[in-house]
Amino acid sequence: MNTRTFAPRERLDGEIAVITGGTGAIGLATAQRAAQLGARVVLLHRKDAGDAQPVLDALSGSGHFAVTASVTDSSSLEAAAELVRKEAGNASVLINCAGFTKPVAAADLCGLSDELIDDIFATNWRGTFAAIRAFAPQMKAAGDSVVVNVSSIAAFTGMGSNLAYSAAKAGTDALTKALAKTLGPQIRCLAVSPGVVDTGFVPGRDAAFNERVGQTIPLKRVGVADDVAAAIVACCTSLRYATGSIIVVDGGRHLG
Repeated sequence: MNTRTFAPRERLDGEIAVITGGTGAIGLATAQRAAQLGARVVLLHRKDAGDAQPVLDALSGSGHFAVTASVTDSSSLEAAAELVRKEAGNASVLINCAGFTKPVAAADLCGLSDELIDDIFATNWRGTFAAIRAFAPQMKAAGDSVVVNVSSIAAFTGMGSNLAYSAAKAGTDALTKALAKTLGPQIRCLAVSPGVVDTGFVPGRDAAFNERVGQTIPLKRVGVADDVAAAIVACCTSLRYATGSIIVVDGGRHLG
């Protein structure tokens, strides 16, 4: 019999929170919030682990560390998962922030090459799946775990940096729902879907772009990384009786 209450909680004390794409804007903002709530944070990124040390030093609490791994290299993810288990214990929070895109207009069919399509799916969909696959055994062992995937409203509006990115994020939403069914009750699985966010993630989107688009959004500004991070942390704390849900955090942009 499942005796879990899934009651909301205020803090993340004792939780091991792994963040892929951990040195990106959303990953960093999420790390800051998770650390403030008592989690021990592990940043996964492609560069040398030491490159993240200044970021780690700035986090609240102690015991945080970085691991070099690429979400497009499943063997490195498996090695990272084993390192986390040995160094910190079973991860109970996995936040998939790693992503990649390149602006290509929807009408520019030739601009979306096979190579770019493959790269986008490898990072945004396969990488998310591979990270979950690598950490799922220890998260199941932890017994009260959560995966939060960073998706995009492009998944259901069809309007994003390019068509492959929209399709990959639609796949992320489908993955989130499927794994919520198959990994529960030990692991909950949710996705957070931003709209336009003021980061360097999409090349070519400058302050003028953000100002122009912001005026078309009901809340009259584009998002910032911490808007997304706040929603991610809410999935881990306040929204504990939720799984398989796609949490939209876009200021109302998807309303058209």
